Amino acid sequence: MYFASYLYGATLVIAVLEIAAGRHKGIYRRDDWLVAIACSLATAVARPLAAVLVASCAYFLMPHYRNILAGSAIWWSFPCVLLVAELCFYWVHRLAHEAKGGRHDWLWKLHRTHHSGKFMNVGVMLRVNMFWNFVVPTPWVAGIAAYLGLGPAAALTVVTIYGWNIITHSNFRWDDPLRRHPVAGAMFRRLEKILVSPGIHHTHHGYGKDGGNYRNYAVTFSFLDGVFGTLHVPSGRPWRYGVPGPNAHWVEEALFPLIGADSQGHLRILPGLPRRAPHNDELRCH
Repeated sequence: MYFASYLYGATLVIAVLEIAAGRHKGIYRRDDWLVAIACSLATAVARPLAAVLVASCAYFLMPHYRNILAGSAIWWSFPCVLLVAELCFYWVHRLAHEAKGGRHDWLWKLHRTHHSGKFMNVGVMLRVNMFWNFVVPTPWVAGIAAYLGLGPAAALTVVTIYGWNIITHSNFRWDDPLRRHPVAGAMFRRLEKILVSPGIHHTHHGYGKDGGNYRNYAVTFSFLDGVFGTLHVPSGRPWRYGVPGPNAHWVEEALFPLIGADSQGHLRILPGLPRRAPHNDELRCH
């Protein structure tokens, strides 16, 4: 999509402003840089492959439905595609967190890379495991919608979700003073029960007081969390960002389950990797 460059440009602008404001100073370790670089390179390969996979599945599973909805009005097709994408993301996202330490722990390990940073800014958007790109439902919903002829609605859905991610991951917490305002505060808190604010998503990336990665799973529509009982509107910032306990090896963060590390830190090609018991702190965080 031609407007993808504008989204990436907006991300870069916010990152530069965060850096200029000192929001990135002294927060990175060596592994944070390695994870960001490895994930960026892996994602550059994975996203085109995921697009091909979605298109192929749509073609082979629905050969007679291509462009069947072409010409549909954008006023209803866009909200429908966006809501379906949000609802699907909510449940896959929630299942990934609830799988932590359980039978399907692999799903959490695909997603934990996005949570392992001990900081919160737009740079966190780079921390995406290569194979999470195949699991996350947004490209599937958008790709199938485009195949059915809802290309403009699919494009607007991707732009909306990506743009909202920029807002909610940014370190600029414009919502803090607004939430505390004696007049606008009450209105803003009501709005937060409909739309995800930076505070709501920052809570999802934190732990301790006003933190918890077991709630606030929606990207754009916080009312989904309200409907399913996982909404928490914070009064402040999380005590800590990230996941309690030591992070996985940076290669495993980017390429699990293709590559993992054993308890001694030795990298192995899976499935030869013996299963590691979850850290006590990780279980408590869940």
